[in-house]
Amino acid sequence: MSLIELFAAICGFICVYLTIKENIWCWPVGLVQVALYIFIFYDAKLYSDVLLHIVYVFMQFYGWYYWLHGGKEQKEAQITELSKSWFAFYIVGSGLAVILLGYGMASATDASFPYADAFTTVFSLSAQWLLSRKKLESWHFWIAVDCVAIFIYFQKSLYSTAILYGLFLGMAIAGLLRWRKTLLESELGDDSQLDLEPAL
Repeated sequence: MSLIELFAAICGFICVYLTIKENIWCWPVGLVQVALYIFIFYDAKLYSDVLLHIVYVFMQFYGWYYWLHGGKEQKEAQITELSKSWFAFYIVGSGLAVILLGYGMASATDASFPYADAFTTVFSLSAQWLLSRKKLESWHFWIAVDCVAIFIYFQKSLYSTAILYGLFLGMAIAGLLRWRKTLLESELGDDSQLDLEPAL
């Protein structure tokens, strides 16, 4: 365990905590985390994760902007849900991408755990995109990613990262519950407002 890995893990923990709280500072803290993990995963020969974290750098900036200006009238974005058809599309599309990326990594590189690594890469991209759009379902994808990632990182002796992802798993479950509660409260508030409108 290196000091860089430990610092990146701490940044990751803080980032997820702030994300659960819908705090905009999750994005700059997350930017530091993903930049550090580019070097960590390259050293561990987890090349899919290297590519993932390079993309993450750009997605951090996008999420930062969208959370501030992606809502109605370019105001702060609110938590929303995917339709069932779109949710199924993300799952099936991500699954097919895992097969293609895993095959490519297994055939062309010396990558460790090519298919498992491809799974965490593809599903993390889907999760991060949905998170940047403030979709509730992003937490379902993060939960799946965390379960697979814990196995990979323990096998690669990235123990602080494996422990971090164990914490991420618990936090993803907490995030799902908190965001679902916030969404329900928002919907109830909207319904109450609509009920009052005829009386005004």
